Amino acid sequence: MNTKVPTSTSTTAEDQFGQRLVARLSAGNRELPHDIGERLRVARAQAVAARKQPPQLRTAPVVVQSGHTLTLGGSWWTRIGSVVPLIALVAGLITISVMQDDDRASELAEVDSALLTGDLPPAAYTDPGFAQFLKADSASD
Repeated sequence: MNTKVPTSTSTTAEDQFGQRLVARLSAGNRELPHDIGERLRVARAQAVAARKQPPQLRTAPVVVQSGHTLTLGGSWWTRIGSVVPLIALVAGLITISVMQDDDRASELAEVDSALLTGDLPPAAYTDPGFAQFLKADSASD
């Protein structure tokens, strides 16, 4: 039985190994009885058919013209689903900004009310002598 091995132009290491393996198996096949040789040929054909196929490259999204604008292909739900997280992010950032502004305003209001309701007049806090008084008072404690 003479099995001809198809030659390919690919020169990768896997292809070279496969070609050497087929040649060696074919050489040993001549010494076997006909029925065993046929079973081996069928098994070899099944193995080649079941081998792993190389992964195919993914294609880019299809650009479709609808009306006067170009849009990416897909359903409306896909488009809405891709915009919803962006809207949620913007809403969250706006909420955080508003809350921080409210917190700053309430902190400043507390400081202002403490200054205005305190025992000292507000002008005392700007007096350089008052700062010296506070330093001397804290050193004596």
